[in-house]
Amino acid sequence: MTLILNIETSTKVCSVALALNGKTIASKEELGVQYIHSEKLTVFIDELIKESQYSITDLSAICVSKGPGSYTGLRIGVSCAKGLSYSLGIPLLSIDALTVLGNYFSQLNKIPNNTTVYPMIDARRMEVFTQKMSSKLESETPIEAMIIDEDSFYDAQQNIYLFGDGANKLEGVIKNKKVIVFKNVETSAKGMETISYQKFLGKEFEDVAYFEPYYLKEFIAVPSKKKLL
Repeated sequence: MTLILNIETSTKVCSVALALNGKTIASKEELGVQYIHSEKLTVFIDELIKESQYSITDLSAICVSKGPGSYTGLRIGVSCAKGLSYSLGIPLLSIDALTVLGNYFSQLNKIPNNTTVYPMIDARRMEVFTQKMSSKLESETPIEAMIIDEDSFYDAQQNIYLFGDGANKLEGVIKNKKVIVFKNVETSAKGMETISYQKFLGKEFEDVAYFEPYYLKEFIAVPSKKKLL
């Protein structure tokens, strides 16, 4: 029996899922207007375990979405995952957030052959974290921070699927009719089930002491909009 706790906090979605032998058996997640991870993540994990037939000591491994994405969300998710891995004495696994998003999208939608997909995570304004993938979700370019405008993908000759919270702001922006934007597709720990299981079987473990989130870009503090008293 391989029981893995999957944690996804790269966006405003706080998501945890319990997977048995590569299949999700229970999950809890919430999309907040603001980042809710510091209040919700440990609560969700505790509730998820209590509502299952297992205990926390039955876990075989912890898997966390490592980024890119929100600095705040990733820091909280990775810190929680490392703490659980260390305290329970079980392996730590990680998956990049775009692969998680692409895998979850494929659970919800059939991706036709000869279609290119771009999972997208919001990086503020018109910039997104993204990566070109095949219809089988094979990586074709490195992960990058891309600025999107009306000329993006202008030369596309085959269908391109854009999805994720980074794509939510692109409807009507891109002019090429070959580019299809799927709105309201969010990240989910349920997209980690098969990959985390295969990584566990392959013993692709992270070093708990040295593992850090994959931010891609340096953190830039944004001044609060609240008036100072």
